[in-house]
Formats: sequence, C-alpha cells, structure tokens
Amino acid sequence: MKAVVFGAGVMGSGIAAHLANAGVEVTLLDVVPEGAEDRSILATEAIARQLKNGGFMLPDFAARVRPGNVEDDLAALAEADWIVEAVFEDPRVKADIYALIEEHRRPGSLVSSNTSGIPLAKLIAGQPESFVRDFTITHFFNPPRVMELLELVTGPDTDAGVVERVRAAADERLGKTVLDCKDTPGFIANRVGAFWLACAALTAFDEGLDIETADALGSRPFGVPKTGVFGLFDLVGINLVPLLWANFLKVLPAGDAFHRYPLPENRVFRHLLAHGLIGRRGPGGFYRRKNAAGEPVDEVLDESLEYRARREPSDPGLAARSLRELCETDSPGGRFAWRVLSEVVSYCASIADEIADRPGDIDEGLKLGYAWAQGPFALANQVGVAWIAERLRAEGREVPGLLAAAVEAGGFDVSRPMVEGVVTLASASKSVLAENGSARLHDLGDGIACLELRTKMNVCDPGVLDMVQRTTELGTSGAFRALVIGSDNPRAFSAGANLNTFAELLERNDPDELRAFTVSGQQAFAALRRAPFHVVAAARGVALGGGCELLLTADRVVAHAELKAGFPERKVGLIPAWGGVTQSLARTGPVGAFELAAGSAISNSAYEAQAWGLLRRDDVIVMSARRVLGIAIETAPGLIEGYAPPDERPMPLHDAADGPLDADWAEASETDRAIVGALAGHAHRLDPGETVDQDEMMRRELEVALGLVVRPANQDRVRHMIATNRPLEN
Repeated sequence: MKAVVFGAGVMGSGIAAHLANAGVEVTLLDVVPEGAEDRSILATEAIARQLKNGGFMLPDFAARVRPGNVEDDLAALAEADWIVEAVFEDPRVKADIYALIEEHRRPGSLVSSNTSGIPLAKLIAGQPESFVRDFTITHFFNPPRVMELLELVTGPDTDAGVVERVRAAADERLGKTVLDCKDTPGFIANRVGAFWLACAALTAFDEGLDIETADALGSRPFGVPKTGVFGLFDLVGINLVPLLWANFLKVLPAGDAFHRYPLPENRVFRHLLAHGLIGRRGPGGFYRRKNAAGEPVDEVLDESLEYRARREPSDPGLAARSLRELCETDSPGGRFAWRVLSEVVSYCASIADEIADRPGDIDEGLKLGYAWAQGPFALANQVGVAWIAERLRAEGREVPGLLAAAVEAGGFDVSRPMVEGVVTLASASKSVLAENGSARLHDLGDGIACLELRTKMNVCDPGVLDMVQRTTELGTSGAFRALVIGSDNPRAFSAGANLNTFAELLERNDPDELRAFTVSGQQAFAALRRAPFHVVAAARGVALGGGCELLLTADRVVAHAELKAGFPERKVGLIPAWGGVTQSLARTGPVGAFELAAGSAISNSAYEAQAWGLLRRDDVIVMSARRVLGIAIETAPGLIEGYAPPDERPMPLHDAADGPLDADWAEASETDRAIVGALAGHAHRLDPGETVDQDEMMRRELEVALGLVVRPANQDRVRHMIATNRPLEN
C-alpha cells in the first residue's frame, strides 16, 4: 500500500508516521518555504520531530516516509492508494489541495480529510462526481499512533465500496476503532467532549470550587482520567478555546445547549490566554510546574487569578462512595457533580439522533476519544435513569425523549454491532474446564482452550501459578490440544508477579516460603513450556517481569503492535526468577540476556520487543488491539498437528572478564551494582566454553534471586514500589 499525506503539521506528520508503522510507503507533502535550499524542509523536519516524539514504533520505520513538497512531488499521487489531506482548517485551502489531488491521482484512489470541524458537504461542494464518490472524512485523534478512535464521515454520494475500503484500512491495517458519524459539527467525540469540558469548567466556577477540588470530584467519580477537567485543558492546550469552542458557538443553532456555556467569554480563560498561559506547552495554565524564575513548583491558579501552592481537595462530596451519593451530597462539590452529570446526559439524549446511529456510538466516542471508563449513557444507567429523570422534573427541567424512553426500557441501550474478527471471552461460546479466584480455563471447542488471568492487571499470584500448573495437567491428559493465553483486559497480558505477595512473604521473614513461591513459578512456567500441546499467547498492553516470563513460555505470540514488554525487576530489587533469564539466554545469548535483565528496559512496541529477542521472527504483530485474541484463537488449530515441545539445547556462557559491568555500571548505586554483579555471575562463568542446560540455568537463577531478595536494600525497593508506585534509587 502507498499513501500521500498533505500537511506536515502535528496531525499530518503523525498520520504519516502511523501509516509507516503499518508498513505503508508514505510521501509527506507541504508547501515550499520562500528561499528554502531544501524545498521539502517542512516535511523533512516534521519526520524528524515524529522520530523524536515517538511517532514511529521503531526508528527504522521513518525510512518509509519520504519528504516532499506540493510543487515537485505530485507525481506520487498517481501511485497512491490512499491520499489524506491534513492541512489548515480553511475550506479554501483545502479546495486548492483537492484540485491538485484530482488532477494527479489515479482513478479509484481513496481521498480523505482529517478535518475535525468542517462538514463533508462543505468540503465536496463544487467537486467533480469522481472526487465526491471517493471522498470521506477520516478524523484521527492526536497523537495518531496512540489514539484508537477514528471518526468516519461519509455522504449520500460516497461509493459503498470506498466506505468499506476505508473502514478496512483504518481498522485492520491501522488498528483503529472506526466510529460512523453523521455530518454534523464536531462529529461525535468532540461535540460531546467539548460540551462536557465547558459545562464542567463553568459550573466549577459558579460553585466556587477551587481547581484541585473540581478535578478530584470531576475525575474518578465519573470514571474520567485523573487529569480531570482543568488538567485536561492544560494537556490539550488552552489556546484551542478560541478555535474549537468559538467555532461550536458559531455553527450550532441558537437553541443548542452549547450556548449556555460560552467558554471563550469567561474571564478566567480570557486571562490565561491574554497572558500566554496555554497549559503544559506554555509557562503554565490552570496548573504550573515552574515559576517565573524557572524553578520547579507545584502550583494552581486561584480565584484571584494568581498562582498558589496546590493543596488537598476539600469538599464533603469527596467522601461519597458512588457518583449517585456524590450527586446527592448537599455541598458545592455535590451540586457541581449533579449539574455536570445531568447536563451531559440530557445533552447527549437530546442530540443522539442528530449525531450518531445509536447511543452506544456516543459512549464509544467518549471512551476512546476522551478516555472515559464508560460513556455518558452507561454512566446514566449506573446512576439510575429513573432517578435522573425524576430529579430533572423536580427541578422543572426538561426530560429529553430518549431519556424518558430509557426510563421505560430500564436503561439506555449502549450496545454496538459485533465486528467480524473481534472476539471477547465475555461473548465467546465456551465452558469452564477449571477455575479459581485468580484465573479460569475455558474450553472454546475444537480442541482449543483459553487460560484467562482474572487478577488486577493480570498479575501472577499463587492462584495464577496454581492454575497454570492445573492447565498443564489437563492439557497433558488430553482435555484440549492447543492453549491460548489471553483475556479481555486491553491493558495487560500480565503486569508480572504480585508484589504484595512478595511483601507479605518478606514481612513473615520465612525464607522457605519465599523459596517455595519462587520455585512454584519456575516449575509452573517450565512445565507449560515443555507441555505436549501448542501454546499461543494473545498479548496486548503490558507483559512485564513475571508476565513477560509467562509470554516466553508460548510457542507463538500474537502481539498488539503497542505491546510493552520487558524485565523491570532491577527497579524493585529483584531479577527475573521464573525462567526469564534462562529463556533470554536461550534466545539472545549471554550478552543479550544480561542486557534484558540488567537494563530493566520496557519495549516501546512489539517491534522493539522483537528486535530485543522477546518476540521471535515468526510471531505475529497485529495493529488492532481488539483483534489480538481472535487472531490468536484462529492461529491455534493450525499449529496442532505434528507438534512437539521445543528442543532445549545447551547454552553457552560468556567469560565474566569480558562483561560490560565496569564501564556501564561504575556510576550505579550500590544496590544496582549488587544486582547486575549477581546477574553477571549467574549468567557468566570463567570458562568461556562452558555451557549449561536449562534446568541448571534455572537453578542458578533461583539461587541468585533468593540471595538478592534477602538484602535489606533490595527489600526496601519492593516496599517502596508498593507504597508509591515509583522505583527507589538506593
């Protein structure tokens, strides 16, 4: 596939980088600056910025993006399968670009705009029929690599085949969840998200809440990221207010509830903009991290529009155990929460038919576009639609028809159509072969079983280890012929060993229990790796520490491209002790194994994990996170026939005298030197020709791990990570 992207700004270059991540050859075009020696300098510099800012999953992928300009490189349009316009939000500028595209593109190529606010009808006005037929709006969210949502807008004359090609490219090739939107201002996510932000900010001011209290009340109780409302303004940039919000106020009809919250007119926002306080990209915003002298501070804007030290949030509503209880609290915070909830739910219910095909699409837009845990309609169901409607009536406020219908139906229908190839364990036809409080083994039929971890972040506790052992026993006895390890948790394959278990064992000061827990992990994972059935891991989110060791038991991995994998144990005073060092040695050799275990690095992507040796060359990397489990289940049957456990060849060890310790670790802390020194001694021996088998290597791994964990400084690292979720550098 080949693509051309017009516009080398933040979004255009980000889209180009993500296309490159998906293996697409891209030409990135922008104007020729006056007097420039390099006529494609804008595109060249944009590619460099994407490299610096992490737009590419692997630095090598930048070579897939060729810089160009709109005067010299239009020939690329004739070879492009997909042409994306991501230039400034000016219909006249876009029309000029479309004229160039139509003149040079080949018939049938896809053309789309990344506009976030200009209606499709306005963009295609006056364009030839051939262009209109192939044209859509594909609204990416920023940053394009990270944000899963893509809003798709089509018109009555858009070719149905074009729509399906765009949908397939966005979903299967780029890994996006495609949300069909009607051709209305702001589409879905930004229409509702911008209303929520304006409503919450101005309501907080009306109730006299300070910034930190408003963000505390408006985040976790609503299932909204901890940035809250004002923190989110700082993150996205307050300079967007006169652009995005002013545009909504301009284009929406006078009766739209958006007009009740004229954000650009507010004195606080006007003050911030007048003083260049645009948020994190400026000297400050609602929060400030550095003062005028450049010194680090932790400050917040107060009601006098001056900065003061941040303080603990204070409102009786903070003690509420649920959002409904918060909304029922007679306090400024309680009134704030009720007003925001009722206004957002009422607004969504009022405009749902206008902007979306179904209520569930609005929820999906807020979940994927604004990182809400659940959308406004699901939130209303949780709080109680009848309760919301009754309170609205009691206050003399209108109850929208969709809300009234939801009361009759017992709640909003937030379902969305099933997508072919997207599989969840929650919806799969299955029976349970075995389970405990930490994990469950499903029979998926046709000889395929699935081991589902069910702990928080799928951490490996004793219950998980017991279920791994039980799974191996059942598979060995013929209960199934191939195993998939996976879950419906998009955030974690497994975040590793449960540190709380370690802490409890350390507190009991029982070395026998500590040894038994470590041995149980080694034995469970080794038995699974040597089992007479094929193991496929469906890996997305994180695979860290013990979770990465579980990943290494698999014969085949189907990984989401954004997989974060590695061994961060050194940061908590430990080493990989469930076979991680041994399997790294088998895959990468002694130097690679040492770097993986001692470096504590976590991969930036599945491609980087593959480059490190944590994934093999025949492992499958998938751009769509929600398709990982389905592809893993599809993969398993084809690997059954003729399967034999992997050979375990003797592994060579490196001479310790050639180790990288002296130069690389001379400035390290005493605890780090103890850990890497033990690792070097564990993986290296004086005889350069010495080899070991895996059982002997795991024995050494065990002894080194247990020798380290009894050191007080190493134990301090474990406790500090549990207490603060941050590593201790001691």
